[in-house]
Amino acid sequence: MERPTKIVMDCSTGVESIIELTDEEIAQLEADRAAWAAEQAAREAEAQASAEAKASAQAKLAALGLTPEEIAALTK
Repeated sequence: MERPTKIVMDCSTGVESIIELTDEEIAQLEADRAAWAAEQAAREAEAQASAEAKASAQAKLAALGLTPEEIAALTK
């Protein structure tokens, strides 16, 4: 497998260089990817829990005899 690279631009000369990442940079990249994946999973779980709570609340309101319009007004 090819090593990841980065582009380094020297603004004073306009020279662009493609450089392979160091082992430390690759480790940091992998750690950042894992952290992002964990954060994304937490956001998705939170959204799912919120949707389930809203559906539960709507079902309870419907059991009390409220109309769909009344439920919609209460759960906005």
